[in-house]
Amino acid sequence: MDLHLRGKRVLITGASKGIGAAAAEAFAEEGANLLLAARSGDQLKALADRLRSAHQIDAATSIVDLRKAEDVARLAREAADIDVLVNNAGDIPGGSIDKIDEATWRHAWELKVFGYINLTRQIYAQMKAKGGGVIVNDIGAAGEKFDANYICGSAGNAALMAFTRALGGKSLADNIRVVGINPGPVGTDRHVTLLKTRAKHQFGDESRYKEFQKSLPLGRPAHAREIGDLMAFLASDRAGYTSGVIYTVDGGISAGWG
Repeated sequence: MDLHLRGKRVLITGASKGIGAAAAEAFAEEGANLLLAARSGDQLKALADRLRSAHQIDAATSIVDLRKAEDVARLAREAADIDVLVNNAGDIPGGSIDKIDEATWRHAWELKVFGYINLTRQIYAQMKAKGGGVIVNDIGAAGEKFDANYICGSAGNAALMAFTRALGGKSLADNIRVVGINPGPVGTDRHVTLLKTRAKHQFGDESRYKEFQKSLPLGRPAHAREIGDLMAFLASDRAGYTSGVIYTVDGGISAGWG
């Protein structure tokens, strides 16, 4: 299926690894030109170089910290002509209410919650001025299947779900579509690190982390590319009547798996 993305310009945040890098690969295969943003310059450059060579597309990079207002403003200027924004940067830690103090909570939300909102505010205005665009928010299934041991993430994701639905419910009036994706467990480096930490605490042996994956649908987490492919489809005109909704990709966990 041709997604008609060839020549489109796509900004992806948190693009140096994990879901962000997988999304970059998916868009590049469709012929889209990329602006990849993250805090990790070396990884970002290596990814851009590889995609540029493999798919004959343009791939620029921007080293930014979306917790900083000046970095958000600079990235928005660099992305003045983009067609698609993929909000993906975030590193909210696990922990219960007694483990996440105010400073940790605010630090986490400054990137994922306010980082999404602040960048969207500026990019939306630019898209409206140029005649349209698509915004895809990578949120997380903890926003609908609440987890007291990931309370900061559950609350933040729920806020971003409401933000996506509220904005996307009216955005077609500006020829802009706003959609969200709620991945469940995804086999990223961060996922493995969290499971290793849990295995070390529970079993005294971090190498047993895969035991926690046996109860997942298909006995595995989602592949990052499974999320990236959905991002590309939702950003394409094949999904042109889709806005203000959240797609859950968790193998049925939030619907009652197990």
